[in-house]
Amino acid sequence: MPRFSAHVGYLFPDRSLPDRFDAVAAAGFKAVDMPACYEVPAAALRDAVARNGLTPLGINTPRHGDGGSHGLAALPGREKDWDASFALALEYATTIGNSAIHCMAGIVDDGQRAQAETVFVSNLKRAADIAAANGLKLLIEPINPRDAPGYFLNRIEHAADIVAKVGKPNVRIQFDFYHAQIVGGDLIRRLEKYFSLVGHLQCAAVPVRHEPDGGEINYPFVFAEVDRLGYQGWVGAEYHPRGRTEDGLGWARPYGVVPGTK
Repeated sequence: MPRFSAHVGYLFPDRSLPDRFDAVAAAGFKAVDMPACYEVPAAALRDAVARNGLTPLGINTPRHGDGGSHGLAALPGREKDWDASFALALEYATTIGNSAIHCMAGIVDDGQRAQAETVFVSNLKRAADIAAANGLKLLIEPINPRDAPGYFLNRIEHAADIVAKVGKPNVRIQFDFYHAQIVGGDLIRRLEKYFSLVGHLQCAAVPVRHEPDGGEINYPFVFAEVDRLGYQGWVGAEYHPRGRTEDGLGWARPYGVVPGTK
């Protein structure tokens, strides 16, 4: 049976970020994914995780207002800024106890894509060695161009090519069914093809990014296929709740996300 983590950047938006961890545990989740949450001290996030007995999974690299709202990892000419950004993510991850860092690629002009790929691969190689020394994996995630126009990485196939070029065993794909359905569809065949490269899964309804209980994707079937493939990781619930998060968790109950099971 799949295990589901809660993304505290999306769920329980009516609470402050530290308080969301309490709500996550009260709802029955056992693990959390994190956004770029650098406005809160790392020690406070570590304490929020610890007091709720949660498993901290990935944390996103920082966003930057100066042309890096979606990250810096593939931006030509910003390599020093990327190094500083990654160093901050590493500090947070090691303090909190995260197992992975999602390396946000960034928004790239069409004319810079070839150069951006070279920069992305180089930055990831350098970061991967540092991450490995700290027992961490790196995640790269294809994001659909409708939600993030100009984002460098859109397709699972491109992510697989980047992973091959980086050539580091701790660099993996964050396979989000929501983005993958919008860009390419054919979810199960593509998941099967690239399964050995997957480091984390995420889910949300398509075309609206709400609870995974309707829309284009038959999630009960998808989750059964995830089990069939022998996936041992977590599936991140990364969606915008229709209303109160607690009121929309019926989809998760059959998978053991039940209040009072902290």
